[in-house]
Amino acid sequence: MLSKAILSQIEVSRMLAAARSEAEKNQWAVTISVVDDGGHPLALERLDGCAPIGAYIASEKARSAALGRRETKGFEEMVNGGRTAFLSAPLVTSLEGGVPVIVDGQVVGAIGVSGVKADQDAQVAKAGVAALS
Repeated sequence: MLSKAILSQIEVSRMLAAARSEAEKNQWAVTISVVDDGGHPLALERLDGCAPIGAYIASEKARSAALGRRETKGFEEMVNGGRTAFLSAPLVTSLEGGVPVIVDGQVVGAIGVSGVKADQDAQVAKAGVAALS
């Protein structure tokens, strides 16, 4: 039988705080979403000034990173590289800004961010993941 770590609310809170700090430091109005390894919501925070659609997009980025077991940037690069059929893949967003949380080689969840440029979304998400190390 295999076993793996899971994200507790302590880790989720730490990730949200670090991501929020990175966004606020740069004056970016974003939404931050944290999900478990199955893409199910654990937390969502929409900073003041972020458009309502950010909540949907951040959640989809997080879910896609968890289920795909990789950063969503890879999906975006795939589409931009010409594999446009990937746009029809169910349950996956191909927008940069979703980052998986990996512990001992296993994906235990993911964080997704939306509200600013794609690389800035990813920067905020990575700050959230980095809070766990």
